[in-house]
Amino acid sequence: MNMKKIGFLSFGHYRDVQGSFVRTARDALLQTVETAVAAEEVGIDGAFLRVHHFAPQFAAPFPLLSAMAARTHRLELGTAVIDMRYENPLYMAEEAAATDLISGGRLQLGLSRGSPEPALRGYEAFGYVPTGDSTDADEARKHTLVFRAAIAGAGLANADPMMTGSSDALAIDPQSPGLAERIWWGSGTRATAKWTGEQGMNLMSSTLLTEDTGVPFDELQAEQIAVFRKAWADAGHEGAPRVSVSRSVIPLVTDTDRRYFGLRAQAEGRDQVGRLDGGLARFGKSYIGEPDVIAAQLAADTAVQAADTLLVTVPNQLGVDYNVQLLENIVKHVAPAAGWR
Repeated sequence: MNMKKIGFLSFGHYRDVQGSFVRTARDALLQTVETAVAAEEVGIDGAFLRVHHFAPQFAAPFPLLSAMAARTHRLELGTAVIDMRYENPLYMAEEAAATDLISGGRLQLGLSRGSPEPALRGYEAFGYVPTGDSTDADEARKHTLVFRAAIAGAGLANADPMMTGSSDALAIDPQSPGLAERIWWGSGTRATAKWTGEQGMNLMSSTLLTEDTGVPFDELQAEQIAVFRKAWADAGHEGAPRVSVSRSVIPLVTDTDRRYFGLRAQAEGRDQVGRLDGGLARFGKSYIGEPDVIAAQLAADTAVQAADTLLVTVPNQLGVDYNVQLLENIVKHVAPAAGWR
């Protein structure tokens, strides 16, 4: 049996429009806490947040993750992903450590260069302007390097001898032991997957790859995973790294499921190829249908089989009750039929 952790991934959309159960930012935040509590009860293994800026979605993950941590006991809690172009790495390290301590060591932080945002170079408004020949991707990696050093306990600021009696380098406080081993990088290509393995981070791969070779999405993603694992081993890192992939999974069990998603089953049941950031990108298909049918499809998905964690994107604007029932249907009907439980 290919045991897998199954988590849900929410983008935290909110909008005051017809049909939405999530009209405000407060709705999105509080409903996500309630969804996490209920998801833990029905057997889901993790709750993850996608972070965006200048948009009606989640933006500041740590207060929400802390609230979820205080109300749950077993769930892994994380991000998929934080756009590091926007982050102050030392302040983020303090927030991450505090959140991890509240959770009892359950934090799984996904970081990345980020995806296209509504704001044009929005990170510059946050005060992070690339200099010289540096790119925004370079800046994201620099911030990540400092962040990882900080949570690993590196001394990053000299002590004031007048205050401390020494000039030793000081680490950020608090520290949360083990957090440094629970950092993931959101990779969209085989090249960045190789870099992730070399750096000793775990790998997150979503429903989008920012390259296309003409092969099906799952095969290209499985190749990405293989590149990552080889790079990890070649770099001499200890232990086995973790890998998560994201999928849209909607089992059609009730009339409500069919009303919301039945017509989308065929339209979204195949890969999509388009242009993104000036190059070709491949978007993975959605799995929408009868539970036994999509279980068989997921069991044949080579990247899902290669990963240890599956993050299921949820339509959060449909509210807590609908999303918890969706997750329970995945745990009860899809996971056992796919051989994961």
